[in-house]
Amino acid sequence: MAGSVAATATTGLARAAADTKTFRIGVISASKDGKAQRANGHTWHFAQYLHPVCNLDAISKYQDKGSAKFFQTIIRNPRHAFDGWPFPDTKITHIYDADPSATGPFTEAFPGVQAAHSLDELVANVDAIWLGDASGGGEDHCDLVAPGLAKGLPTFCDKPIGGTVQGTRKILEFARKHRAPLMSASCWRYEWGMEAAMRWRDSGEFGAIEHVSMRLYSRYSLPGWMVYGQHPVWGIVTLMGAGAEAVSMVEHKDTCHGFITYPDRYPCHFWFGQPYERFEYDRTDVYFKKKLYSTTPSIEGDFWHGHHYQMFRMAATFREMLITGKEPVPHAEIQEVTAIVHAAAKSLGEKSRLVSLAEVSG
Repeated sequence: MAGSVAATATTGLARAAADTKTFRIGVISASKDGKAQRANGHTWHFAQYLHPVCNLDAISKYQDKGSAKFFQTIIRNPRHAFDGWPFPDTKITHIYDADPSATGPFTEAFPGVQAAHSLDELVANVDAIWLGDASGGGEDHCDLVAPGLAKGLPTFCDKPIGGTVQGTRKILEFARKHRAPLMSASCWRYEWGMEAAMRWRDSGEFGAIEHVSMRLYSRYSLPGWMVYGQHPVWGIVTLMGAGAEAVSMVEHKDTCHGFITYPDRYPCHFWFGQPYERFEYDRTDVYFKKKLYSTTPSIEGDFWHGHHYQMFRMAATFREMLITGKEPVPHAEIQEVTAIVHAAAKSLGEKSRLVSLAEVSG
């Protein structure tokens, strides 16, 4: 309800876990080109699942009209909680931004959250880290997550995780050195339809996956590829696992196509800039040996409900990592996504030559 602090809904999950430990989450907002992302959707929209209450008046003040409506009607609406939210054992206690003036709106929107004046202050007062980055290139991620990783804190590090292949490797190696559970992934991994595809892949009901085509709507640009191209690549790696050998990419105006090749599998296809009649953000075709499965983010034709589900599932997977200490995404897949994105860019600059991942991995 607008104009109020939303009350915590009582769910079966909340009742069952009422006496469990409460994990204190520290949110870090990454920068874009050195500037604060004041309405960072990957902290406001994604991390908010980890906090039980929000001030919808403040959401309306600081977010665009579409986002404010999304909060009011879907993602903070108890009727759309998937009987698993709000989580009974997480709360955001601190937020840090390199630009101190950017944290005020967030603390107003999510009551009980305090602004941390330094990363050291944040790390000293939380049990886990969520680094959100809506559209930055990842150049500052290592410096931002290193203090928490050094303490062994479970950490979500948004895509593009390291900005470069070497940057991603540095973060992964640092997390392993300090035995800090680390999670990084695209929200595409948690779509309703993607989870169905993974269940069929694991059950073998329709045979092995032979080919995947992941398509991103919107319009392509090379700078956009380095950030948002992560999504279709993440989708392919999620379904196929690590083990890609090379990439070729071609662009034409505001669209690009590419193939990821494997030494032991059929190639997979990505497309950034697919035309569309109705906005869906992405479309996936999974070619099992005995079945073609096509899916979009929507649930029963409703994109926003489907988008809510994938964000919720990503936050729920992060929470599960806090409870179990087990990383949900293999490091090899995280590293390979970065390598594919950069190998594709190199291919584009070399007349679409098939570029081995080894050429960009160092």
